[in-house]
Amino acid sequence: MDFSLSEEQLRFQESVVGFAQRHLAKDALARAHDEAYPHDIAKLVSAQGLFGIAMPERDGGQGGTILDSIIACQAIASVCPRSADVMQVGNFGAIRVLAEFGNDDHKERFLRPVLAGEKLICVSMSEPDAGSAVTDLVTTATPDGDGYRLNGSKVFATHGPYADIMLVYVRFGDGVGGIGSVLIEKGTEGVNVGKPSYFMNDDIWAEIHFDNVFVPAQNVLLGEGGFKKQIAGFNVERLGNSSRALALGRYAFDYARDYALERKQFGRPIAEFQGLQWKFADAHMKIEAAQLMLYKAAVTLDDQGLPHAHDTALAKAWCNLAGFEAANEAIQVMGALGYSRETLVEYCFRRCRGWMIAGGSIEILKNRIAEGVFGRRFPQRPG
Repeated sequence: MDFSLSEEQLRFQESVVGFAQRHLAKDALARAHDEAYPHDIAKLVSAQGLFGIAMPERDGGQGGTILDSIIACQAIASVCPRSADVMQVGNFGAIRVLAEFGNDDHKERFLRPVLAGEKLICVSMSEPDAGSAVTDLVTTATPDGDGYRLNGSKVFATHGPYADIMLVYVRFGDGVGGIGSVLIEKGTEGVNVGKPSYFMNDDIWAEIHFDNVFVPAQNVLLGEGGFKKQIAGFNVERLGNSSRALALGRYAFDYARDYALERKQFGRPIAEFQGLQWKFADAHMKIEAAQLMLYKAAVTLDDQGLPHAHDTALAKAWCNLAGFEAANEAIQVMGALGYSRETLVEYCFRRCRGWMIAGGSIEILKNRIAEGVFGRRFPQRPG
């Protein structure tokens, strides 16, 4: 059993790192602290053939694998952590559900502009009273002529306030089987964006209200019964989350390691103090284990070519924890400098902390893992 990347994968990784060093390294710090989405980087990355890596060529993708996407995302993150978010948009996020389940019209009108870096897409799932219990959502799509009328509210959507396209989870009918999704374009009448708010990582979100919004039938992505398909596609998004969490944890780890070799206190490099050595040893063990879990989830796929829920839960939970702990200890090793915005270590810490919540909290993932361990469901609802 070989746990290393193939020669072809290593060459691909090296080429992406080289691209990032040439085009992304110089302004990496400033880019991380710019709240605007980096559309220029999206177009640049798209032109390099790094969007739609695991999507069919006939749809405008590159015909590669999910593992290829992970390799590229982590390679970009190793040079410019902020640009890894662009890789998420173009490979793992709402775009994957669109590519997997959209029809030819959807792919022409929505997928291709996103793959070209011309438009930004986001997924809009959470509601004021439906977070981890997403099936409690109450945003409704009611039939009206040759389309539907959408009413409800969404919160916490990354890029939601300024995305060009929103993939919105809606309720066509009762129960889990009544849930599906629609595609809403920016500027659609009746879509109202509330007051901007900031996450700890400086991402902007706002409550989005749908007031009798008309959605033409051709903008329905998945109708009734589509929820399980959406979640299957969402597992790819979770691997993008995992990839970035681990990559940013490794970025902070590497930065702190180099610092520990140079920084001197009490007449010697701080790397020579055993207390710090153990911090790095612990972080290294967790990072290496998490990377293997992530690779396994990327190559152990179901009949549709999508990751299994159990492997995805394992990978995301451990990558989130390993990445966050590595970034947290990197700050401790570097002291005030690590806590300062003069380096990207504190940025990596803030980003990693958010991913322990977004895309399925650590606690929800552990519930899913336990179901795999015992081979049975454990419903969270009373009764």
